[in-house]
Amino acid sequence: MNAFRSLLIACLPLFAAVVAQAGVPTLSVSHTALQGIGAEHGVMRRDPSDIIKVGDLYYVWYSKGPQSSGYNATVWYATSSDGHDWTEKGMALDKSPVAGAWDEASVFTPNILVAEGKFWLFYTGISKNPKVKPDSKIGIAVSDSPDGPWERLTSNPALTNSDNPNDFDSHLVDDACLIVRDGEYWFYYKGRQLGKNARQTQMGLAIAQHPQGPYVKHEATPVIPGNHEVLVWPHGNGVAAMIGTTGPKDIINTVQYAEDGVHFSKIHDVKNGPWAGGAFRPEAFTESGTGDIPTWGVEIGKAKGKVPFIHRFDLQRGK
Repeated sequence: MNAFRSLLIACLPLFAAVVAQAGVPTLSVSHTALQGIGAEHGVMRRDPSDIIKVGDLYYVWYSKGPQSSGYNATVWYATSSDGHDWTEKGMALDKSPVAGAWDEASVFTPNILVAEGKFWLFYTGISKNPKVKPDSKIGIAVSDSPDGPWERLTSNPALTNSDNPNDFDSHLVDDACLIVRDGEYWFYYKGRQLGKNARQTQMGLAIAQHPQGPYVKHEATPVIPGNHEVLVWPHGNGVAAMIGTTGPKDIINTVQYAEDGVHFSKIHDVKNGPWAGGAFRPEAFTESGTGDIPTWGVEIGKAKGKVPFIHRFDLQRGK
């Protein structure tokens, strides 16, 4: 009897974990084609930003170029009145015309921040210097209008890879995603350590008092030990992050939540999640305390024989 009681006590944590896991709801994701920036022969569109709404129009920014990767691209944008039919408006940001500039070879993976009555376009850039490895950095351009023109900040780059080879982001930084929290600008990003592969990418955090920076990396960085794409949003009084297929098994295909924006744990499983998604996050810059799981967004679409294009995804809550 005592042996059975000891065994029961020893197994209680396992039983609790199973019950907790069984109670985690699942988000289901559907994927549909959209018009205007969808599949097009010989035209690559990828890495869509989060979506904002200005007046009656939704806006999205993305990488566009002649090849499947983003390493020879410029930043373009499109607008839509319904999130399904989009009109490509043109280039938002070109490669730097300055010889030897850190963003001379490509500008890609854009995202947007709306603050202080201006629009702040975050983007990743790389140089043409074959001797500088790595050279991936993140910069900012600013405009009074979502339609531009965009002016690069003289303080660029806003975020660089670490000089310490032991740091998680010593190889590269990429994929900015911004929210406003506690009167500050929280800048989530992905990083990779020198010698690691893409499946060992992790997620970091830097914070600034002003949209233009300076951005200081949080002492707890990396805040999530995985995730090749960065999608975060204000979730009530905390922060939620959607994790794709890259990372430790216990976090992939989940939504993670942190009351403090730093220490994350699972609150949802995700079925058939978006690939490099950018979401419509209406509470992202408001500090309303009412943010919730986004209901829709755009992602990188994949089809046999096609270069990447922009696709739509929709989220549905499950039981």
